[in-house]
Amino acid sequence: MTAEQLVLAGGGHSHALVLRRWAMHPKLRPPGPITLINRQSTALYSGMVPGLLAGHYTQNDITIDLRRLTDQAGVGLVIADITGVDASQHLLRVAGRPPIKFERLSLNVGSESITTTSDLQTKEVEQSIAIKPLEASLAWLEQQDSQAVLANPAPFTVIGAGLAGVEVALALRRRWPQRQLQLQANPGQPDQALRKALRANKVKLIPTGLQLVGPCLLCTGSQAPAWLAASDLPVDRVGRVMTKDTLQVIGHPDLFAVGDCGVIKTAPRPPSGVWAVKAAKPLAENLERCSRNLPTRAWRPQRHALHLIGGQTSGEMSTAWAVWRNLIVGPHPWLWNWKQIIDRRFMALFKKLSTMDRVVEDGNATLIACRGCAAKLGAQSLNLALQQAGLKAANGHAEDAAFITTTANGQSLLQSVDGFPALISDPWLNGRLTTMHACSDLWASGADVISAQAVITLPAVPAHHQQELLAQTLDGIQSALKPQGAALIGGHTLEARNLAPKPSSLGVQVTLCVNGSLPMDQPHWQKSGLQAGDVLLMSRAIGSGVLFAAAMEGKTQPQDLDAALEQMATSQAPLLTPLRALGKKGEPSSPIHACTDITGFGLLGHLSEMLSASNTHQQDLGLTPLRLTIDVEAIPHLAGARQLLETGFASTLAPENRRAWQWLDPGANGKAPIELKFKDVVPGSAEHRGLLELIVDPQTCGPLLIACSSRIASELATNGPWHRVGIVDC
Repeated sequence: MTAEQLVLAGGGHSHALVLRRWAMHPKLRPPGPITLINRQSTALYSGMVPGLLAGHYTQNDITIDLRRLTDQAGVGLVIADITGVDASQHLLRVAGRPPIKFERLSLNVGSESITTTSDLQTKEVEQSIAIKPLEASLAWLEQQDSQAVLANPAPFTVIGAGLAGVEVALALRRRWPQRQLQLQANPGQPDQALRKALRANKVKLIPTGLQLVGPCLLCTGSQAPAWLAASDLPVDRVGRVMTKDTLQVIGHPDLFAVGDCGVIKTAPRPPSGVWAVKAAKPLAENLERCSRNLPTRAWRPQRHALHLIGGQTSGEMSTAWAVWRNLIVGPHPWLWNWKQIIDRRFMALFKKLSTMDRVVEDGNATLIACRGCAAKLGAQSLNLALQQAGLKAANGHAEDAAFITTTANGQSLLQSVDGFPALISDPWLNGRLTTMHACSDLWASGADVISAQAVITLPAVPAHHQQELLAQTLDGIQSALKPQGAALIGGHTLEARNLAPKPSSLGVQVTLCVNGSLPMDQPHWQKSGLQAGDVLLMSRAIGSGVLFAAAMEGKTQPQDLDAALEQMATSQAPLLTPLRALGKKGEPSSPIHACTDITGFGLLGHLSEMLSASNTHQQDLGLTPLRLTIDVEAIPHLAGARQLLETGFASTLAPENRRAWQWLDPGANGKAPIELKFKDVVPGSAEHRGLLELIVDPQTCGPLLIACSSRIASELATNGPWHRVGIVDC
């Protein structure tokens, strides 16, 4: 068997079914590293899109969660736009990051609508959107919903009267019962039976060549993405990659192509989900045979396919047609029921995948440990170990970044270190996230990042795989450093001595030592500077810990995890410049009295660090201890996080972080050091418990937390991303 780097380009139906096969039957999975690359973390089942347009389904009903699917199959996932293939160098080019090396490549990147036809007038094109890619057209149609309720909206035109155009037009009639709809058709289109249905549903047929007014949706046939032909691969007239009957690209035995982007030269078939689904098994078998050094097998697809076309009669009863070659049967309600059964069974293949949320050891089931910053040691164990080793800070409170020295020109040099096991299976993005997280301690001190060194532990896999993982990780690190004007100046690599996980990219562990500088006139922000009357501000939302914990059980919505990763991958370095500028507006001292970043110990843990450090200073001055009042319902949270917390999901670090709840207990004076204020939340309710869990949820690439005067807080909240979450009082 060969452990080759297999890349699956595109998350189409064929690849989704191949991944499901390997998730359900791990022994069939090729042994080497496998990576799926797709522009989104989800894929839409095209057969149910008209039903979605008509309102029969929600988008969740027709969505395949590729992140969960790859996790189940032990396959890495990279979210990126593919821009080309260099077959001679075995490189897949993607936007915004280095090419991805492969030894075997399978293409299943779908198709795009044809938008350059002689029948389209210039004005039509300017007002049109293509049905494919689906994600963009679905979002555009949602915007059109507001036009449909107007008294006299401009007519909406579907351009293209093939089976897809007719089905879409009928679906839109159900979506917009009163809006003027028209279907532009070539002579002889569509079939007489379908014409009758269109008339019954008040969809006007218009000829080509007319000047159209109003929005248009192009259902004008499909073509493969243009970058395929530009990659010097053999393609047909619509850009589909031509293959042998083994699905291997002609002249390139290490490349495969299936679905709407591929066509068997000796058995051409029109683009259709029917053949994409049928191709999944022979594709999987041939990929598996290649990994075992066995000859590939030929596959001849069926010549014709039965198509079920959903529609609606003049009444409310849903119907469908069965189309076989030139024969159309229907419409009949039982055909619609049959179509629904087939479609829902297909989606059930992915919705009912078993979750792998438990590891069994010695007969006992335990939670899989969380990754990212949720993998850090709990606060109590950490502090006890530091005390035992005699390393506790002199004042009992370590700052986010350590002061090193002051240079001859008055700059202060600071240093911090951070890292964690790979949070996700994309080594480039994981390198970027780890770097953002490590830089955060310097940002929380007010310092610019100037350089970093990295220690990268790689899984025990073949050397050329380690090389690719290292190269992607290093480039991800630099993508976070270079925009700050910082450099990666050195480091070290290690090889793990434990069994490599699947995917092996989860075996990469990055630790960074980051160095920063403070200008001569820039104060070093510390945790210990809280002042009575200060307002507490957070720079962005929390909740990443529970989202990733629940994702391991397949319970996080894909769009919620996507939004979390987008926030986490966004640098907070640009926040420093406007914060520093505040010091030039007449403040007698630093406008930022205290600052920290919210990471593994959660919001409450880091608030307690700030309060404890500040009260040590208060005690030294003989002043009254400070207290914090937190408006819990004002704490920004990532989409989906509170719902998951309310239903009992939590990071594996959360139990240790809950020790910080002791700061909520009243002291001898009857007042708690940290008081939580609730407005509309009932104590003891699920919502109340969820908010208590939110404040101890560990964060990776979490927000900055600052304390400043109410005047400064008002200015920041008005002009920046800052959220007011509490106050400091006595």
